[in-house]
Amino acid sequence: MLVIYVLLLAGVAVTITPLLWTVSTSLKTAQQLNTWPPEWIPNPIAWSNYSEALTMLPFGRYFLNTMVLVVAAEIGALITCSFVAYGFARLELPGREALFLLLISTMLMPYIVRLVPLFVFYGNIGWLGTYLPIAVPDLLGRNAFYIFLLRQFFRGIPNDLSDAARIDGANDFRIWWSIVLPLSKPVLATVGIFAFQSTWDDFLGPLIYMGQNPHMRTLAVGLYQFRNQPGGENLMPYLMAVSTVMMLPILLIFGFGQRYLIRGVTMSGLKG
Repeated sequence: MLVIYVLLLAGVAVTITPLLWTVSTSLKTAQQLNTWPPEWIPNPIAWSNYSEALTMLPFGRYFLNTMVLVVAAEIGALITCSFVAYGFARLELPGREALFLLLISTMLMPYIVRLVPLFVFYGNIGWLGTYLPIAVPDLLGRNAFYIFLLRQFFRGIPNDLSDAARIDGANDFRIWWSIVLPLSKPVLATVGIFAFQSTWDDFLGPLIYMGQNPHMRTLAVGLYQFRNQPGGENLMPYLMAVSTVMMLPILLIFGFGQRYLIRGVTMSGLKG
């Protein structure tokens, strides 16, 4: 047992050290970067790095762009994907299993393979440089993994509840909205966390589809552009400050939503 705890503590140390070093560097001055031995707690602490870093580029605009995509992803994951998953889980339709298998098979296709044809398509219809290439597919529930996760959870809800609702005159839409969704909070929280994290950290999609317009950059793309600012090594504290700000929402969401994340995954039949 002691060996297990030692290994766990070692794993925690390896995982958390880069995060602590990022925060420490973000609070240093340029002169403190090359001190030896390195200072984990800088003295003095340069709190001004954060305000100065966030004004070097229009990060307010980048934050707005990112939040537009996050909201679209959350709506698509929690509403559209759950509605599709309800159909696959509860509606007895011809060819349902074949369609579901076809849907799941799309997860085998790497994103990079679809990138070029999608870029050409969006360019032909004039969507490049706007929110549309990313927001519209997200709103339409393009993520097959979310649908799979939700379907597995919905199949575990007793059919007796749906049958009782139908006797009272409820249709499938009402059953999905008033019965299935309220009973599915763990998996909805899990899908919501996944959707937020993947959209917040997405770099390649916004860079390819929205990068032609400087005003449409997201935080991830803006952070990359920050590296090209003049200043060389002196920019490192500012770069780490922006990186820390970007990490905070993810850390907070995972911290507060960890129990829902675990419950949502285990209760969907994916444990072990």
